[in-house]
Amino acid sequence: MNSSTTVAADDSAAEARSAAADRPERSGARRALLWTAGTITAATGILLAVGSFLGLYVRPTSDDWCAAWKSRDMGVFGITSDFYNTQNGRVTNAFLSGIIYSDGLAGVKILPVILVVTMGIGLVLIGREILRAFGTRAPLLLLVAVAMVLETLLFFAGTRSYQVLLWTPATISHTMPFIIALWALLFGIWAFRTGRKALRNSALVLTAVVGFAIGTLSEPFTVVSCVLVGTAALVCLPRLKVARSWYPFTWSAVYCAAAVIGLTFLYTSPGARWRRAQTPPTKMSVGDVFKDYFHIWDTILHQWIYLGAIAAGLLLGLAVALLAPRREQSAAARPPAAMLRVIFVLPVPLMALCTLLVAYALRSGYGPTGWTYARTWMNFMIPLVIALCGYGVLLGHWAGRRIAERRSPRLVPIVATVLVGAFALSATAALVPSVQKLAVSTVYRSIAWDKQNAKIRSEIAKGETDVAYKPMYIGSLAEPFFTKNYQRDWVAQCTSKFYGVDRIHKP
Repeated sequence: MNSSTTVAADDSAAEARSAAADRPERSGARRALLWTAGTITAATGILLAVGSFLGLYVRPTSDDWCAAWKSRDMGVFGITSDFYNTQNGRVTNAFLSGIIYSDGLAGVKILPVILVVTMGIGLVLIGREILRAFGTRAPLLLLVAVAMVLETLLFFAGTRSYQVLLWTPATISHTMPFIIALWALLFGIWAFRTGRKALRNSALVLTAVVGFAIGTLSEPFTVVSCVLVGTAALVCLPRLKVARSWYPFTWSAVYCAAAVIGLTFLYTSPGARWRRAQTPPTKMSVGDVFKDYFHIWDTILHQWIYLGAIAAGLLLGLAVALLAPRREQSAAARPPAAMLRVIFVLPVPLMALCTLLVAYALRSGYGPTGWTYARTWMNFMIPLVIALCGYGVLLGHWAGRRIAERRSPRLVPIVATVLVGAFALSATAALVPSVQKLAVSTVYRSIAWDKQNAKIRSEIAKGETDVAYKPMYIGSLAEPFFTKNYQRDWVAQCTSKFYGVDRIHKP
């Protein structure tokens, strides 16, 4: 008995000495990681703040004209009915448009900040939940920095920054669906963790509602999310020993089923049938679809800034390996090695498939130039950027473990942190010209638009029913007189209804 007690005491003393020896290294690494994360948070925060602030300078263009007057004259349920019967069947899209445009342009102006905040908080929370699932954690500041890097890349690294952040019709269709699904997933995770049956059932009901809503909100996101969630459902089958409960599979199955029902509801609506009748199917071959597919990937791969997502992940992986306490899972609780390898590889074919499906949808809906509608890329770019970050986390964790196990000099983790952080910052800095260009074009247009709007309102007050309107282009979007045939110029007709006049003409 005394012998075993002595051995235990010796082991405890050894562990204490080891911890004491490791403390300076961990302290230095922690300071470096937190300072780096703080710097990245400040830099990305400035860019995101500018983007959010630009919402105050957003003025109607393209589909805005139609959504604004319909929301004003028809109301929320009126525009929803109009979309179902005569437009495209996207009833959730119409419902959200009716709410956002219900108070003129007020909703349009505050929407960008709502998108940035809700996406950022959602990414931080889901990151924390993923780390918790692996029995580890990371400083909150690190999670915030990573989330803000991902947001900055998603909103500003693409070719259509104005459309994916500031143009309400595109954000409703291609940015908001991910945020809605993300928060539904978070509620599902929290409900599962409580162990309370009532909360779990409530989460499943909410998931069904969200799935149906997304099915009638955005066709491309419905397809992409069903591919990803459907794959997750298969991976989470209890017999594969990745999940120990049927709840993850059930949640995923409920979402997919509800989304498919919603998409079917949309596709069979009178509005969707009318829209398909206006644009008969174009002839296309498999080669055409793959040509568009390679165009999309060529554009993405030429943008090195997306590597910033990997750098952000590397930083988080280093933090987890160097700072978080290790909680080794028992062999019984650990998923089979074969399944872990499958999960590691899965994002690559899934992202390739999702991109191909979006390319097919764009070709079938918009013809040979459909692939250039880069706002729709958000539907697969969001999971792609998250996947890049995930691979970065794994690489950073592997590197951090090697540093810790080899008891490398104190400067090694600090230098590694600084180098990775510098790359993430350089990716952020490379976006400054894009944000600056976006700010200048948005503010200048708002000034010119306000001046013209005041002139038009003055003429209408004098009884004019045919007023002059000078097109003000922004974000590669349509403006009145984009076609010479006025009867087919839907933008001009919506603009005239927005102002309550019979017709508009060029100055």
